[in-house]
Amino acid sequence: MINTNAKVVAIIQARMSSSRLTGKVLLPLQGKPVLAHVVERINACQTVDQIIVATSEDQSDDVIQHWCEQAACLVYRGSLHDVLDRYYQTALAHRADVIVRITADCPVIDPTIVDEVVKGFLYGGYDFYGLAGEFPDGLDCTVFAFTALQRAWQEATLASDREHVGPYIEKHPELFKNGGLQKFIGLSLHRWTLDEPDDYTFLQAVFARLYEYKDLFLATDILTLLANEPHLMTINNHIVRNAGYLKSLMEDKHEYLHA
Repeated sequence: MINTNAKVVAIIQARMSSSRLTGKVLLPLQGKPVLAHVVERINACQTVDQIIVATSEDQSDDVIQHWCEQAACLVYRGSLHDVLDRYYQTALAHRADVIVRITADCPVIDPTIVDEVVKGFLYGGYDFYGLAGEFPDGLDCTVFAFTALQRAWQEATLASDREHVGPYIEKHPELFKNGGLQKFIGLSLHRWTLDEPDDYTFLQAVFARLYEYKDLFLATDILTLLANEPHLMTINNHIVRNAGYLKSLMEDKHEYLHA
């Protein structure tokens, strides 16, 4: 049953020290930083009550705080590497009942899909709910109950679980009620996120074609564009999906073997 009194807070994680594309969240796209596009898109969601940019206390992220202050966007600063702690402390400080996890490297995140995911979470009474199945990389959206986030924060010990927030909950269905929205089929090879220089080239091409005509273009608009110009997909479709999480898993394994 839906809790109409639940406070839904979108937490956008952002940092400047990405190893593959340093400073990516403030790179310009059609005259605005990537982070600005993400905030604007989440601001268009009908289900989100508050938006917080969660960055780190590292000096390199001072510029993110400055941008947030200039843009009148709420910001919270926490651990650089323990992103689970950063999320928990942000949610705690802002008294969130429901947390929507968004990453700042997804400048084409679709607010209508985020709304679908939040509604699925609320109506289903889940602890964790996210966009699932074969969806384009860059539409990622997951929703947590604060109680689930708190338990993960208390119990998760693996570095990969601390760095990527959701895996501990996903890996323990015996502890949490988990679910997902299966919206797309056969689109997992589409790459609309920003991790590598070629991703930036791809997104520049997409924004150059769509943003001038429609500030808030949606996933359907991108799919139509790529159907008409399929060569654009070759710009970045050689990049491995979820490379950051795979790297964290390898580091977990290395730590275990050398413990």
